[in-house]
Amino acid sequence: MFSTEEIQQIETLSLEQSLFKLCEMIPDGIVFSTSLGQEDQIITDVIFKNKLPIKVFTLDTGRLFYEHYDLLSNNNSRYKIKTEVYFPEADDVEKFVNEKGINGFFHSIENRKECCYIRKVKPLNRALQGAKVWITGLRSEQSENRHSLKMLEWDESRQLYKFNPLLHWTYDEILKYIEEHQIMDLPLHKKGFISVGCKPCTRAIEPGEDPRAGRWWWEESQKECGLHSEK
Repeated sequence: MFSTEEIQQIETLSLEQSLFKLCEMIPDGIVFSTSLGQEDQIITDVIFKNKLPIKVFTLDTGRLFYEHYDLLSNNNSRYKIKTEVYFPEADDVEKFVNEKGINGFFHSIENRKECCYIRKVKPLNRALQGAKVWITGLRSEQSENRHSLKMLEWDESRQLYKFNPLLHWTYDEILKYIEEHQIMDLPLHKKGFISVGCKPCTRAIEPGEDPRAGRWWWEESQKECGLHSEK
């Protein structure tokens, strides 16, 4: 779909310019998944303010912080455009809870990954059906697992292109952009929650800690839920 020259061109553009260019090249089939984190709020702001033809959606796992719902509601009010919400399948959640316990994800890495798969990966797969380009707010400095990512690359498992427009942004650049453009974000960020996931699986980090240290802090793993590593 994209030539090497087109990819190189997109990678040299600003955030806003790259999204405009993407929509010009692919008039339909572009989607953006937001977790309502700071990076995603920036991308959402550009999409909604410019009324770009990009479907914006989020995943409600059923275990989010109240602040997530408050911010989602404020987004809908501010931009007058609703973010689509995808939920996990009720049968999957019931089976997991009845077999593993309401907080069974604490008991093993396997249980935690199963919970993430049910609450995040499966709903994501539904949301991405028919999509040609999937936009994310991933940044390379967020974790070692993301250092090898490219701004625009083919996702073989999902058969679509994945675009990471903020890949090379630093966290300081994120904060500066939010302040300059008066973008709403989660109050949790000012309380040490840099990377925010489900409430039971996220804690505030201490100064100097890795941004992902607060995610699934009780286990030693790659600190990923599967959204960007599994089908």
